[in-house]
Amino acid sequence: MKAERYFWVFFLGILVSAQNSFEIRNAKKTVIPFKLINNLIFIPVNVNGADLTFLLDTGVAETSIFSLENKELKLTSLEKIKFSGLGGNASIDGFRSDHNVGRIGKDYINDSMTLFIIVDQDFNISSHVGIPVNGIIGYHFFKNHPVIIDYGAKKITVYNDETLFKKKVKNYEQFSISIEKNKPYIFADVEITHEKQNSKLLIDLGNSDPIWLFPALIPGFTYKRPYIDDFLGRGFNGDVYGKRSRIHHFYLGKFKFEKPLTAMPDEYSIQHVNQVENRRGSIGGEIIRRFTIGFDYARQKIYLKKNRNFNDPFHFNMSGLDFKQDGLEWTKDMVSLPAKNNTVNGGSEVINNSLLYNFVLKPVFSIAGVRKDSPGARAGLLKDDKLVSINGKKTADMTLLKIMDLMKSEEGRRIEMLIERKNKPMTLSFILEDPIPYEEQ
Repeated sequence: MKAERYFWVFFLGILVSAQNSFEIRNAKKTVIPFKLINNLIFIPVNVNGADLTFLLDTGVAETSIFSLENKELKLTSLEKIKFSGLGGNASIDGFRSDHNVGRIGKDYINDSMTLFIIVDQDFNISSHVGIPVNGIIGYHFFKNHPVIIDYGAKKITVYNDETLFKKKVKNYEQFSISIEKNKPYIFADVEITHEKQNSKLLIDLGNSDPIWLFPALIPGFTYKRPYIDDFLGRGFNGDVYGKRSRIHHFYLGKFKFEKPLTAMPDEYSIQHVNQVENRRGSIGGEIIRRFTIGFDYARQKIYLKKNRNFNDPFHFNMSGLDFKQDGLEWTKDMVSLPAKNNTVNGGSEVINNSLLYNFVLKPVFSIAGVRKDSPGARAGLLKDDKLVSINGKKTADMTLLKIMDLMKSEEGRRIEMLIERKNKPMTLSFILEDPIPYEEQ
């Protein structure tokens, strides 16, 4: 899933009992820490006593589990169902489980939690994120209480006191939204070249791109050149393909963004999406992380305040390579011990310099995909090549996010990769190159 590549968009068109609600117990507010990886928010969720990690995603209506990562989870009353959404296929099989207990932090509790279980292992997104991820939570996290997401502090505050929330957001910019099919929508201005188009967009925390536009749903749409054909991610029904480009400007009220990256899925990939009326696309995490944002679903409002990320450039993965983590392996690190000294005639002489080996678990990374005609492809890199080092640094000492940041760092930068292909070491190099620079038309 989701940036440019590591987004995951899921849709569940299933209505559940109104009792499926989180409530704050014995507090005016509760604070939840989160991990931010590639513009995506991951929060700790305890389900029936099992500690799990969920993606927080306003683009989903229901709460789902797709991986347990060797954790034991007891579920009751399983009922077989089908899911549908992005991708080319019609649906996939899964299960529904009612009457579970969910806890987020100490005070945010759902005693009647409904879960949807995805059994297709293609939805184990952990390898594309770099941490174990067990599921997704959306509407039911937001529906009963105002929420403020502070991307700078990496914390979420859920309020049980409306006055306290209003005091916090009094200096934020207020916007009206609509909650349709349990998801938030906003109108914003999209300027592909020189003409603004007011467009209805999903606010989608589960999409790490800046903007998605649906060309098939926009009358008279023309692609902004240059563009590339690309893999955009994966939905419930398979891989999502389309084009990537940059548009001239994007506006949220008085907030203006210069030349943001834009993904445009093809018509085949969105054919099974249950669209709301007049929707033209999505606003993703690469835009939203530039704000401290307040959600008030009950009053259909959001509140925005610029943070220190606001003026960050919109960087693109210029290698053309997708990466994934293939689990962990034991690595032998050499550790030097302090030298032992032997006193001679009041002086000191070294008699031994000891070495020990420390065995630690470290990540293993490989190439998950190669974009045609990209710098990585021209260098000869292939899917499933195992990464050993990048620019002389062992990838076992890196994270997936660090590798991706390196691929987006600077046009013209030389990247040298030591890889293993069928147990044979190879060194290949390429120059980072932006395939979609903005060009005036």
